[in-house]
Amino acid sequence: MFKNYKTFKTIFAGRELVVETGKTCELSNGSCWVRYGETVVMANVAASSKPRDGIDFFPLSVDYEERLYSVGKIPGSFMKREGKPSEKAILTSRVVDRPIRPLFPKDMRNDVSVVMTVLAVDPDNSPEITGMIATSIALSISDIPWKGPIGGISVGLVEGEIVLNPTLKQREKNDLNLTIAASMDKIVMIEAGANQVPDETMLEAIAKGHEEIKKIVAFISDIQKEIGKPKFTFQSQEIPEDIFKEIYAFCADDVKVALDTDDKNVRESRLQPIKDAIHAKYDEAYGDKPGFLDEVIYKIQKKIVRRWLLDEGKRVDGRSLDQIRPLSAEVGLLPRVHGSGLFTRGQTQVLTVATLGPVSDAQRIDGIDEEDTKRYMHHYNFPSYSVGETKPSRGPGRREIGHGALAERALEPVIPSVEEFPYALRLVSEVLSSNGSTSQGSICGSTLALMDAGVPIKAPVAGISCGLITEGDRWMTMVDIQGLEDFYGDMDFKVGGTKAGITAIQVDIKVDGLTMDIIKNAFETTRKARFYILDDIMLKAIPEPRATVGKYAPKMLQTKVPVDKIREVIGQGGKVIQKISADCEVKIDISDDGNVFISGVDLEKANKALQIVNTIVNDPEVGAIYKGKVVRLMNFGAFVEIAPGKDGLVHISKLDKNRVEKVEDVVSVGDEVIVKVMEIDNQGRINLSRKDALADLEAKNNA
Repeated sequence: MFKNYKTFKTIFAGRELVVETGKTCELSNGSCWVRYGETVVMANVAASSKPRDGIDFFPLSVDYEERLYSVGKIPGSFMKREGKPSEKAILTSRVVDRPIRPLFPKDMRNDVSVVMTVLAVDPDNSPEITGMIATSIALSISDIPWKGPIGGISVGLVEGEIVLNPTLKQREKNDLNLTIAASMDKIVMIEAGANQVPDETMLEAIAKGHEEIKKIVAFISDIQKEIGKPKFTFQSQEIPEDIFKEIYAFCADDVKVALDTDDKNVRESRLQPIKDAIHAKYDEAYGDKPGFLDEVIYKIQKKIVRRWLLDEGKRVDGRSLDQIRPLSAEVGLLPRVHGSGLFTRGQTQVLTVATLGPVSDAQRIDGIDEEDTKRYMHHYNFPSYSVGETKPSRGPGRREIGHGALAERALEPVIPSVEEFPYALRLVSEVLSSNGSTSQGSICGSTLALMDAGVPIKAPVAGISCGLITEGDRWMTMVDIQGLEDFYGDMDFKVGGTKAGITAIQVDIKVDGLTMDIIKNAFETTRKARFYILDDIMLKAIPEPRATVGKYAPKMLQTKVPVDKIREVIGQGGKVIQKISADCEVKIDISDDGNVFISGVDLEKANKALQIVNTIVNDPEVGAIYKGKVVRLMNFGAFVEIAPGKDGLVHISKLDKNRVEKVEDVVSVGDEVIVKVMEIDNQGRINLSRKDALADLEAKNNA
């Protein structure tokens, strides 16, 4: 029935990978199913037959669609169906988009759509890597012009050993989460989160990953040779060389003068009259081509910036290739918030605010991975005013989500464990001004905010980017690229890390790939810059985390109770825990393993709640002082509840320092009193004394 159905098999990182084509989705330009273990991802690619009018970019969309049936789950939302993509799905789409985009013809304007659909997930075999490989196959066998194939792989570092495509069990002990995409000859994408991994180890991991990728690229090339369609011809939108030369000659000298400044505002104000003059002179000839002259202006600036760098080693703002823009760091800018940090690099400025909350504030995740909660969250906002534009805020886009995730990944390895610091943490980075590398600015600002909030991070983290200009076999890198160098250059190599090693990498490129020499050079450049930012700027603003959390931050206390005692702490219908929370003005969270987290702004009240919880599950400590409530009066004394379900007798002789004739003369039902545990008899009865408690407190105050 399926006459075009074919299967192809290979071994990839020690496990079988199977490709199926020709059975489904026959109307796509290219389609395949890839099975890796029991993970199955379907990839479909489609292209419009005609170019889109009036645009000066290649319109590519990449979507990674998670289906919860792939892991046997029903969605938890009210609608009981998948809604907008999860953050993980958006990040995976970006990870696949970045390596495939540079390999499309730059002058093509046909819409191209890539859709990866996750059909089944085996936790040992990454659906993200499977999706990247499936996309490469679908594009390679399609008729869409593309200079692939590429392959992708995940590389881990487990107990000091480099592991390719680590399994679920291996990932539990993993110090490196590295994703690489590559062609046969070059690296086309790097994304990494790492537990302070040294540069040399990271380079070795990249090299080993590439060696395995070469095998999958050869496998895809063989599939393409057997069943690949001829690539269609498209209407090129390349600017004719004679027109470019004419307009370049008309304005190049003026553009050079306009670009030669370190101030973005000055540059824009200088360029505007030049743009107006170009439109005035050439609109009549080319005005019927929307965006044509704007693209010419873009390419003129690009040519000038690149020639300055390649021929003169000159940067638009006058810096040397290894020079960082002026830096500053500040902390404690905002009252009442739990922590804040402002990091400025040239005209890039990021304010990060840290908020501490109870562990129950952790984010719940409804996705296809094993992770179902996230205790540390980082969010990144990029308002239009940060680049001097006007645009309504519509919530975070893919770029904002991606930059937030990069900063989160960079800082996650230094966040203390829940046992060391029992808080949920949320960081929000507000980009106040943008002229390149705001994601790295948010890493620096976030470190400052965490330290200002009193979070005992393991080490401070800084981020920096490295750019690249290539021409044939020539190439050169420059540190701390600003907006124009990012816009007109070939690479944005972002590295976050501590003095001990790398914690995050994200590499965006616009060329067909990077050699290991370029990557090694980028590591050396960013390491030196990272150390300078940490030692000379950030640690001078705040040398270590504050000793305690701030006045307005919740004070968090932790204890552990026996699992069989959890019910007593909660009480029937939650009455006990609710009463403690209300009386002490705290929030109490209890996990299934018996960990109890108590949070409250007033430390004294939080300690009182902790004492009550401990008293519920343990016998009161003889000699300890408690604040309790009078629950019953008798002729011979008063019964005082020192914890829910636990009360003791204060004999009339122990009610006060002076002789007491009637109990009612000293206390009433409902009064809160200080009592000391004097004895617990063999029947478990508790004997209390207000008299001794008052004496102890008086002695303490007089000491």
